[in-house]
Amino acid sequence: MFDFEAISQAISGKTVLCVGDLMLDEFVYGEVSRISPEAPAPVIAAKRSEINIGGAGNAARIVASLGGRCIFVGLIGEDDAAARLEAVLAQESRIECVLVRDASRPTTRKVRFVSDHFSTHMLRADWEHAAPASGEVEQQLIDAILPQFARADIVLLSDYAKGVLTARVIRNTIDAARKLGKSVIVDPKSLNLAIYRGATLIKPNRKEFAEATRSRADSDDAIAAAAQDAMRLADCAAMLVTQGEHGMTLALRDGGTIHVPALPVKVRDVSGAGDTVAAMLALALAAKADWDVALRLASAAAAVTIGKTGTAIVRPDELRRKILPHASLAAEDKIVAAGGDIDAHLAEWRAQDLRIGFTNGCFDILHPGHVKVLTAARGACDRLIVGLNSDASVRRLKGEGRPVQDERARAEVLAALEAVDLVAIFEEDTPINLITRVRPSVLVKGGDYTREQVVGHEIVEAAGGEVVLVDILPGHSTTSLVDRARGGKA
Repeated sequence: MFDFEAISQAISGKTVLCVGDLMLDEFVYGEVSRISPEAPAPVIAAKRSEINIGGAGNAARIVASLGGRCIFVGLIGEDDAAARLEAVLAQESRIECVLVRDASRPTTRKVRFVSDHFSTHMLRADWEHAAPASGEVEQQLIDAILPQFARADIVLLSDYAKGVLTARVIRNTIDAARKLGKSVIVDPKSLNLAIYRGATLIKPNRKEFAEATRSRADSDDAIAAAAQDAMRLADCAAMLVTQGEHGMTLALRDGGTIHVPALPVKVRDVSGAGDTVAAMLALALAAKADWDVALRLASAAAAVTIGKTGTAIVRPDELRRKILPHASLAAEDKIVAAGGDIDAHLAEWRAQDLRIGFTNGCFDILHPGHVKVLTAARGACDRLIVGLNSDASVRRLKGEGRPVQDERARAEVLAALEAVDLVAIFEEDTPINLITRVRPSVLVKGGDYTREQVVGHEIVEAAGGEVVLVDILPGHSTTSLVDRARGGKA
C-alpha cells in the first residue's frame, strides 16, 4: 500500500549519485515525401531539431524532473558537443555535474532523424569512441566519484559501454557504497553480470538477461529460475528484467518474484524507457518504498516516457495521472447503479493484467477515517472498486432516518475522490454478490474488523487474493457525527 502524495514528497528530498556514459542526443524532425534522385534513400525535409542530455544523462534528467536531486559524474571530450552538453546541463538546477575531460576522445553524440508523418526513426548517426577510459582518466573518474557519497542517498550506475564504467570504476564505486550502507542500482550493458558484483539491484532488459544467463527468459518462471544463479554470481539482492509491453519481472535473492504489467499506452518512442525505470527505482528505493511500490511507480513512469517523442522526462503530475488514471474523470463516469454493468470495466482491467481492489460501506457522511481506508485500499491495487450500500440497504442496516444523504449524493462524493476508480451501488445488505462478481485481488476493510468478519474473505482468499485491514482513525464515526448534528450526546 502507498500514498502517492506522501511518496512524492519523500522523493523530493532524495539525492541520487548517478555515474555513467553521458551523450548528446539530437533529434531532427521533418516530412518524408520523396526518394532522393541520387540514391534509393528517403529525403527528410527537416523542420525542427531538439537537443537533449542523453545516455546516463537522461537518467539524471528524469531524477531531476521527478523532484529529486542528482549528482552526475561522467566523461566528455573537448569538442563542440561537449560545450553544447555543458550549456544544456547548466540549465538543470537540480543536477550537479562533475565532469572529467578527455581530449583524446569525442563526446558521444547521437543524431536521430524522425519522420513527423509516421512518427518513426528513419536513421541514426553516431559519433563515439566506445572504448574503456585510459588508466589516467579512470583514476580521475574514481577521484571524482568517491567524495560525492556523503551527499547521496543512493547510487545509480548507468552503463552504455562507452568507457566510463570500467571494471575498476565499477568496483571502487560499489565497494565504497556498500561500506557506507548505500544501495546501488545498476542499468547494465556488460553481459558479464559478475562485473557488477555487490550491487543491490541489477536491471537488464529481457534480451540482455537472456544472453547473459544463456536462458530463454520467455516466462516469469523461466526468468525467476535463471535469475537465482545470476544473483548468486553477482552477489546482488534483486534482479529486475524489463520486458517492454510485457511488463517487468523482479526476482529476489530470497526466492520471491514480483511481476508488474506494462500500463496501456500508445507507444511513440521507446528511447530512454530503461533510463526512466532506473531513475524512478533509484528515487523510490531511496524514499524507502518497498519493491512492489517501486516497481509500480517505475512502470507508470516508463508509460509516460514512451508516450512521448524523444528522450522525454517525467513530471510528477504526469506520473500521478498514470498512477491514478481515473482522477480526471467526471464523477458520473465512475458510478454504476445497482444492477448496472461493471463487466466491461472488469474485462478491460483484467486484459491489462491490473490488480483490482475492493472495499465497501455506507459512506453516509464521508470523514477522515473513510478517506484513510480508501487511500490505503487504492495503494494496494491498480484499480479500486467501492461497493456502496443503496438507500434501502442503509435503512435496513442503520434504521429510520438513515441515510442522511441519498445514494446518488454519496456515490458522487466517493467518485470525486481520485483514489476511487469505480463506485458500484448494491441493494443487498452485504456486498457478497458484488464481491463474487468482481473477484478482487485485494479486499480492504478498516481495522475495526477481524479477517473472519470481513464479508467475502473466503471468496477472495480461495482465488489467491488477500484481505488487508487498515488501522482506523480514532474518534471518527458516521453515527456519532449524525448524533451530534441532531443534538445527541455522542
